[in-house]
Amino acid sequence: MSYFVTGGTGFIGRHLIERLLRRKGSIHVLVRPGSEDKFRTLKQRFGEEGRRLIPVSGDLTAPRLGLSASSLAKLKGKIRHFFHLAAIYDLGAESEPQRLVNVQGTRHAMEAAAAIGAKCFHHVSSIAAAGLYPGVFREDMFEEAEGLDHPYFRTKHDAEGIVRRECPIPFRIYRPAIVVGHSQTGEIDKIDGPYYFFTLIKRMREMLPPWMPTIGIEGGRINLVPVDFVAAAIDHIAHKPRLDGKCFHLVDPKPLRVGEVLNIFAGAAHAPQMSMRIDARMFAFIPESIRAAIANLPPIKRLIAMILRDYRIPKDVLQFINYPTRFDAREAEAALEGSGISVPPLESYAWRLWDYWERHLDPDLFVDRSLAGRVRGKIVMVTGGTSGIGKATVMRLAQAGAHVLIVARKQEELEQTRSEVEALGGTASIYSADLSDMSQCDRLIQQVIEEHGHVDILINNAGRSIRRSIALSYDRFHDFERCMQLNYFGALRLILGFLPKMAERRSGQIINISSIGVLSNAPRFSAYVASKAALDAFSRCAQAEYSDLGIAFTTINMPLVRTPMIAPTKIYDYVPTLSPDEAAEMVVRAIIERPVRIATRLGIFAAVLYAVAPKVWEVIMNTAFRLFPDSAAARGEREDRVEPSSEQMAFAAIMRGIHW
Repeated sequence: MSYFVTGGTGFIGRHLIERLLRRKGSIHVLVRPGSEDKFRTLKQRFGEEGRRLIPVSGDLTAPRLGLSASSLAKLKGKIRHFFHLAAIYDLGAESEPQRLVNVQGTRHAMEAAAAIGAKCFHHVSSIAAAGLYPGVFREDMFEEAEGLDHPYFRTKHDAEGIVRRECPIPFRIYRPAIVVGHSQTGEIDKIDGPYYFFTLIKRMREMLPPWMPTIGIEGGRINLVPVDFVAAAIDHIAHKPRLDGKCFHLVDPKPLRVGEVLNIFAGAAHAPQMSMRIDARMFAFIPESIRAAIANLPPIKRLIAMILRDYRIPKDVLQFINYPTRFDAREAEAALEGSGISVPPLESYAWRLWDYWERHLDPDLFVDRSLAGRVRGKIVMVTGGTSGIGKATVMRLAQAGAHVLIVARKQEELEQTRSEVEALGGTASIYSADLSDMSQCDRLIQQVIEEHGHVDILINNAGRSIRRSIALSYDRFHDFERCMQLNYFGALRLILGFLPKMAERRSGQIINISSIGVLSNAPRFSAYVASKAALDAFSRCAQAEYSDLGIAFTTINMPLVRTPMIAPTKIYDYVPTLSPDEAAEMVVRAIIERPVRIATRLGIFAAVLYAVAPKVWEVIMNTAFRLFPDSAAARGEREDRVEPSSEQMAFAAIMRGIHW
């Protein structure tokens, strides 16, 4: 007994061939030009048994599959079962390619099967052939299909219709549900069906603890079956006698709702589950014209497009959230009775599907998330780049292949830093400037534009911090002026200087090194925090104006870092701090991910607590204010080294990273 298979190198085809190899006979596999490597991989997959696979050169879009006269002669009278699986299974594919492959390809496969005298034509259709039929669709139903506007539904329906009307030899039709990975291995070769929501589930896992309840959508019932069930069912039914002319639904007899399916996969991913699910049908009372008008509002369209893009969900998938069709499978169940072939519960193998996707198909695996991938060959300016966070960042950028523009006040330190960069094989240009002087800022901008044309990434790191209580600042208005002049006006001058070129090139990023103090309202840092808060506010406003021009503004609410800037406050020698290298890692993350904000969990908690219970946070901050005194330097006295108390140490450990 010999077989002919189209789509043998495809997902279902590979698993069907694995079943057919358990039987006797050779298996002829249609191989289109350019797919020879796929066929060789298929043969290798089955080892010694793979020798029974025979390639047949052809093309699905050509009459009789483009088989040569010699190929037809060799196959004449030798093929008992002709399996036609080749098709485009992609909701996002264009209409014309789907018509050529799914519809015309089926006609050509039928012609070839008849020409070689095959005894039975096995057509693998899809439940998509039913369209969006509202109700139960039986295996003997076909013309009753509704809602065939989508190209995939239409072409699968039309292809099956050709078989029913025109097939000159006995035929059998199989309608699999949405096919997911292997229930024992999780193997799958492309993103489809529920996999479109895996990125969303992964992001939820990253953002929220698994015990946190979330809100989701209930949706209609979605029918999923693992590929090993589909292959086993087709193989078994194809070899049973007296079933010609029938159609078989290879579906789950007890399909789950969309919300239930997503929760099962969320459980498999250790992500938070949607404990409250809203039935999307409840919005049906809103007239379609009103829903369409809302959906077409420009901000709504952009928001939806952004969410779908970020989570890699095709827009067409949304229309199937309330899938209205149920499938009766009596013929398939009768044919499979006693075989032991059945659909396993999704709960029993969902973890395998998730694990395989996360290890092999997660789109994030194929994105270059290295720093080099972001900055190689680009011009990156780092202010305050000769010490602390700035210098550590410069070294990381230089190693990654960026052309680093280092800005600082002292020429000697600039030259030393450039020498260290060049020793690593990096490229750096140095610029001496006091960024609290606006004329020097303007000179710097002009010089950089003349020499380099533009800046791809601007990192505003240079800053001044003053730790002094307000009570000691009554006669020190200049403290506030100095902080504002450098931390806000200096950074702002550079942003306004380099932003026009970024807008012209529709590309760029501005990273502002801010402070956790902006989120926590740290006492004794009113001058410093106010200047950083001003820059944060400007960035939020600017982001709204430039987000559609490919320019990102990222604020890093940096926790306490052990740099020369905090050295005068001796108590910081005893409290937990980040190292400059750890701080530079946050800058690297900002460049790679381009988020709006990077902050520690404590910083975010402080901002949230202040927003919902400001009095509670006020008590905490005032306690810290009384617990940590002004330094001798802030009081204008000689610094005496004082050992911190156990109470101070405990408080600093709990509030790790906040400036006291």
